[in-house]
Amino acid sequence: MAIDLTKMPKLGFGLMRLPQKNDEIDLDAVCKMVDMYMAAGLTYFDTAYVYHGGKSEVAARECIVKRYPRDSFTLATKLPGWSIKCAEDRDRIFDEQRARAGVEYFDFYLLHSIEEGYNYEVYEKYDCFGWGMKKKELGQIKHLGFSFHGTPALLEKLLDDHPEVEFVQIQLNYVDWDNPVVASGKLYNILHERGIPMVIMEPVKGGTLANPVPEILEKFNAVRPGASAASWALRFVGSLPGVMTILSGMSNEEQMADNVNTFTNFEPLSDNEREVIKEATEILLGTPTIGCTGCRYCTDGCPMGIKIPDIFSLVNTIRQYKEDWRAKNYYNANIVPAARAADCLGCGQCEGVCPQHLPIIDLLKEASGMFDN
Repeated sequence: MAIDLTKMPKLGFGLMRLPQKNDEIDLDAVCKMVDMYMAAGLTYFDTAYVYHGGKSEVAARECIVKRYPRDSFTLATKLPGWSIKCAEDRDRIFDEQRARAGVEYFDFYLLHSIEEGYNYEVYEKYDCFGWGMKKKELGQIKHLGFSFHGTPALLEKLLDDHPEVEFVQIQLNYVDWDNPVVASGKLYNILHERGIPMVIMEPVKGGTLANPVPEILEKFNAVRPGASAASWALRFVGSLPGVMTILSGMSNEEQMADNVNTFTNFEPLSDNEREVIKEATEILLGTPTIGCTGCRYCTDGCPMGIKIPDIFSLVNTIRQYKEDWRAKNYYNANIVPAARAADCLGCGQCEGVCPQHLPIIDLLKEASGMFDN
């Protein structure tokens, strides 16, 4: 039975940044988070073939599928265009995903990370939209969509070419609304005008908006004492009409509790709060930080095994807070044993898969200057 996409739970559990223990997903911790989430009446779980090195779908099986009736939750996953080398790969990957997750069907299935270039060309070359519709006819997919990191022009072309698409996942948060690269506001307006339900990713921009500079926290607390910075970011997105579900890649029970609280008796932003968000955006845009969201797409194919998002987080810490000794200590203890920023070969693999289109090679050179000397 088809799901009414206009009546979805507003908070989705993104299985992308799960808690870990000894470099493995901490399944006991995830189970506790799942139980808290489900107890609140929330049901949308989002994973992907590549999350946690392929182990996220397995975690979904162990923590959700095996522990709850199949009709009590909805599960979304994604087809990775970069792993498709021939038409047969579509079924091979899909069958592997069903085995990993322990399900016969996925409620939501997305073509992963469409943007100009390779991924888009692969999905069209191998008719992945038509393939997805056949899976839907077989009952193996309930709703077909795609996640998107491209330009507004490409989004409109895709929607014109593929009216069968039922929903689209985009990056949207208050600081990226007018970002000329991410173009959150323009993408939102295109989808909203066409009446296409939206799944929102990166509402707190990889945690950046959950830990803003003290000046922003003071502004938030003056208007809404005790409310977390993350709740402000989530309420900004949740106040927009046409949003189906907002994904949060929660990593611990505290984050889960805070987010569940935000969406229990949800309060849209007031006009005064919108002004505060505007002020916070101006402050953030005045701080030259690296716009890394920690998706870690860059790390899987790095031949040197460089922990790129972790290094960028340390660079941002120095840029924002001007206190470098903690960052340098962390770098020496946790980054250097694997690979230094200076070990970058400049191969460009990371830049080719970065959804934020960051100049990673140059940024690693900057980081090396901070930490490797």
